[in-house]
Amino acid sequence: MWLTDAQKIGVGLTSFGTLFMFLGVVLFFDGGLLALGNILFISGLTLIIGPQKTFYFFARKNKLRGTICFFGGILLVFFKRPLIGMIVETFGFLNLFGDFFPVVLTFLRQLPFVGNFLNLPYIRTDALTINTW
Repeated sequence: MWLTDAQKIGVGLTSFGTLFMFLGVVLFFDGGLLALGNILFISGLTLIIGPQKTFYFFARKNKLRGTICFFGGILLVFFKRPLIGMIVETFGFLNLFGDFFPVVLTFLRQLPFVGNFLNLPYIRTDALTINTW
């Protein structure tokens, strides 16, 4: 699969956004890092799939609750309430992107070391319950 230059930049922005959000959580919910991570993540996602598809993804009727929680959490982070904002944003993220978890789990099972770990008996049964959400 070949990516355009804008999509390559989008992957970089999304990766840095995820990194900044992770660092913001690790550093005791630092509002600046979380806000920067949110901005980079949203702009990267827009560059990867395009503005029109991004709008239609967030505007779908069955994803409305997730969209409201996701953007509401981002606003709470911007308004200096990072802990509550990240909880609300995580709930929205799971509602929006929860359909992709089985695909990610299937991909991770094909990796050399992670696949062996995910195929252990107790972890496999937990992964199957996550896969059937």
